[in-house]
Amino acid sequence: MEIIIKNNYSEISIEASGIVANQIKSKPNTVLGLATGSTPLGLYKELIRLHINEGLDFSKVISFNLDEYIGLSKDHPQSYNYFMYHNFFKKVNIPANNIHIPNGISVKQLEYCEQYESLIKNSGGIDLQILGIGRDGHIAFNEPSSSLSSRTRIKTLTQKTIKDNSRFFKNISDVPRFAITMGVGTIMEAKKIILLASGSSKAEPIAQSVEGPITSMHSASAIQLHPNTTIVVDRQASKELKEKKYYNWVYKNKNVIYNQSYN
Repeated sequence: MEIIIKNNYSEISIEASGIVANQIKSKPNTVLGLATGSTPLGLYKELIRLHINEGLDFSKVISFNLDEYIGLSKDHPQSYNYFMYHNFFKKVNIPANNIHIPNGISVKQLEYCEQYESLIKNSGGIDLQILGIGRDGHIAFNEPSSSLSSRTRIKTLTQKTIKDNSRFFKNISDVPRFAITMGVGTIMEAKKIILLASGSSKAEPIAQSVEGPITSMHSASAIQLHPNTTIVVDRQASKELKEKKYYNWVYKNKNVIYNQSYN
């Protein structure tokens, strides 16, 4: 893992956008795994800016979103479909046929989950997966006790997740209790992962994910097993990391280390 600690939310968004942009430039038909929620919003804004001002081209990019609430239609203001189109897809030149978001109102949901897995596989797999992290350490909707080899499936949300997400709804009773989510095993098959976190409420889950034990009770901890993961956090989200000085030293000297390794 590479842990990058920036000063604030704006800086982590800029750092992450550079990683995503370089991936697209090096492979125009990149398959992106996308996340929703407040954390990646800054990243999406930066990618939109790069598209408008610097011509970052999404015309060959393929995308797969991590999850969607069960029972919300695509045009529901709190659906992740609505979120992605209004905050990103409508503002870049990614073809509609290349966009994949789980269908929360699919009639045959179990079959649909298997089809979503097949779509990812048939697209060549995810090249770069973008992740946020929940306050209980979950990635996507892989709540505590999720198998670390799990695949795309229906997941029951915890009371903590429901409460956290209630800020987006008029009443807590309006928050869906179930979601379709990529599994931990699905996420771990991505060639690269970038995980973003901002704010003091993410300090404990970040510390557990990076420096704690690997456990199904904290699904983000599985990233310790991934061969190419970058974690980008601000100072508030990094405050419980024990090895901050080392992570900062590695980041500061990265170019020197790589040049010595390959020359």
